[in-house]
Amino acid sequence: MSDIRCIGIATGGGDAPGLNAVIRAATKAAILQHGWKVIGIPDGFDGLIWPEKSFELTLDKVSGILPRGGTILGTTNRGNPFSYKSEEKGKVLDISDQVIANAAKLGIDAIITIGGDGSQKIGYELFQKGMKIVGVPKTIDNDLAATELTFGFDTALHTVSDAIDKIHTTAASHHRVMVVEVMGRDCGWIALAGGISGGAHVILIPEIPFTIAKVCKFIADREKTGRDFTIITVAEGIKLPPEMKENRRAGSVGSLIGNAIAHGSHKEVRVSVLGHIQRGGSPSPYDRVLATRFGVAAVDLISRGEFGKMVALKAGSIVGVDVARAIGRLKSVRPDGELVRAARAIGIGFGD
Repeated sequence: MSDIRCIGIATGGGDAPGLNAVIRAATKAAILQHGWKVIGIPDGFDGLIWPEKSFELTLDKVSGILPRGGTILGTTNRGNPFSYKSEEKGKVLDISDQVIANAAKLGIDAIITIGGDGSQKIGYELFQKGMKIVGVPKTIDNDLAATELTFGFDTALHTVSDAIDKIHTTAASHHRVMVVEVMGRDCGWIALAGGISGGAHVILIPEIPFTIAKVCKFIADREKTGRDFTIITVAEGIKLPPEMKENRRAGSVGSLIGNAIAHGSHKEVRVSVLGHIQRGGSPSPYDRVLATRFGVAAVDLISRGEFGKMVALKAGSIVGVDVARAIGRLKSVRPDGELVRAARAIGIGFGD
């Protein structure tokens, strides 16, 4: 569009491998295809609360960042201008008008906001107030309903699979039950896909209720056939079964499950919590390509004036979807879905 001269790019929420690939692609497409100026907005929308922190993204600035994990812009999951906690204790303010004004002072005509459901919701609210916004979906959990895949998910699976591969050898050597806790607050995609690719024997996810008794029976049945070790992949957001009275805050959910299994099976159990290593590291080749496609597509949406939209992967193609329809809807694992059925077919248990 002829009225676009400068765009901003912001990354919000948890980091994910591939963020820098999006920044690089959007910056290069904006400069090389359209001659636009590009402003990097640090730490989500916080960079528009303090606009002096923002800086120009040039071709030199994005050179060499494709394989880097994290984000050169920094990120935060607390930067909501509609609910900003001021230094004055207990006071929460709506400073969205200030953010919009600061963007205008920087000469920013449109903003690409790269983030998950929370960041896209903030972007949509700013769009409703007149800011030209285009979204890029980001979450390693792969739980956004509007897109078939999000960048960072594939890299996280590589990390989980590699960890389980290594745990296999020590589990087999010591005849132990090994519990591997992975990310997945609301949905079990990482646990499910990572468990299948890593060769886990039991997968516990939020979408499928389970009991410790049935997990212990599964372990016992394996032992009867001469398989004297078991690997269990657990999503951090699982719903604890009724028989478990422990407070979730007493420790990681993996440790709670591990203790319960040790008590119920009388087996030696070890727990590994993968935590933030799933977010870190260099993005996989697939994630680099997907992130690049998303970044270019976001610039294309701006050039066509299609604001209030988010790029998404649909049937192998990158399309624009209305952010209003994309936010607030999680893509949960279907208990009767093809991936769960495939896992059951090869003997993986779900504790149900």
